[in-house]
Amino acid sequence: MSTEFDVVVIGAGPAGYHAAIRAAQLGLKTACIDAALGKDGKPALGGTCLRVGCIPSKALLDSSRQYWNMQHLFGEHGITADNAKINVETMVGRKDKIVKQFTGGIAALFKANKITAYYGFGQLQPGKSVLVKQHDGSEVVLTGKHIVIAAGSDSIELPFARFDGKRIVDNVGALDFTQVPKRLGVIGAGVIGLELGSVWKRLGSEVTILEALPEFLGAADAEAARVALKEFKKQGLDIKLGAKVSKAEIVKDEVHLTYNDGTADHSLVVDNLLVAVGRKAASTNLLAEGTGVKINARGQIEVDDHCHTGVDGIWAVGDCVRGPMLAHKGFEEGIAVAERIAGLPGHVNLDTVPWVIYTEPEIAWVGKTEQQLKAEDIPYKTGSFPFAAVGRAVAMGEPAGFVKVIAHAETDRVLGMHLVGVGVSELVHEGVLTMEFHGSAEDLARICHAHPTLSEAIHDAAMAVDKRAIHKAN
Repeated sequence: MSTEFDVVVIGAGPAGYHAAIRAAQLGLKTACIDAALGKDGKPALGGTCLRVGCIPSKALLDSSRQYWNMQHLFGEHGITADNAKINVETMVGRKDKIVKQFTGGIAALFKANKITAYYGFGQLQPGKSVLVKQHDGSEVVLTGKHIVIAAGSDSIELPFARFDGKRIVDNVGALDFTQVPKRLGVIGAGVIGLELGSVWKRLGSEVTILEALPEFLGAADAEAARVALKEFKKQGLDIKLGAKVSKAEIVKDEVHLTYNDGTADHSLVVDNLLVAVGRKAASTNLLAEGTGVKINARGQIEVDDHCHTGVDGIWAVGDCVRGPMLAHKGFEEGIAVAERIAGLPGHVNLDTVPWVIYTEPEIAWVGKTEQQLKAEDIPYKTGSFPFAAVGRAVAMGEPAGFVKVIAHAETDRVLGMHLVGVGVSELVHEGVLTMEFHGSAEDLARICHAHPTLSEAIHDAAMAVDKRAIHKAN
């Protein structure tokens, strides 16, 4: 088998497999290297997202939502469901089946596109080559005219709360609990902490989330964060802000925590602890000496606006470079780099990458927040509209949340959209499209939205920017 390729991709996660497939579509002889193994011990393509991130977490979120709705919402519809029970083993098995379907789907796509897959750890060598230490113990060196590094990211481990895979876990462990924890502690009120905390809370766990920062979801619009926090507290999530954890000790079958809230030390005892304090670029041992590729202080591979490392033929994309650690951002970078390698234009606009937190209510946004615009001294105006005034949302029993449109005060160009509520993971793309095409709030306001739909909240919010919303007092 030839080991010379036009493109060699290190990593088969969202950024890597998109790069590999697009390169192959463009007629480039392509190889892709990935070290991940599935729960069955066999190679599993798709990266963190497909194996232990985006897809499995959404499967559990949906299962737990069904269970929660049966207990708390069905009665409003006149539906009686007494003595509802959850079989955690069945729920996790369903999640595993979905994961296997999609990782197998990537393998099938590789085969269909004639991409050569290597299973093992790839290390970039000087001179556009990659040393692959394969799972069977053998080694092979691949050479490529272009190398695309898409190594992804790893969970950040705290020195005082080392993962043991059972009592103290990261997202991987929290997706595979064999029973509902009676008491679940979570360090970090970010995307992972909120989503997985919500899963186990809906299933009956007493969940306490400890967030070191004094503000909730500081990256989100402050108004959206306040609305979401209020809803989470209604659901019984105990979110403690400004709570800095200093100790986590396993004592028999419990985890004993010590945290400080700025005034005094406090203790908390839980049955399981999820550490969700963020992720870091998976760059350890990725580069041999002499490659010329640089890594910054955060462990990220340094690249320019086109994802080029500055070393001829070497590119890097996804979680291991600057920008948001989001699968869809990696998708776009992988495709763009493959197209640039083929001599075509490639496009990624980091300013219009949407963010979504898949809790209930969902939280989504794109563009600037009000606090960012104030800090940058950019004049702006806003319009908002509550889902409680949207017929479809009320009929669904999902009246929580709102939509906010932010536009430039002088040009009316949309600068951001912030949403909290049911289905906003889909609705946010109206904001993405409007911003990508440099649209205005008036453009959104003059587009006909079907009635009754959730999207009407966007229509009225856009109209409210100029104080002409029909269904609310301006």
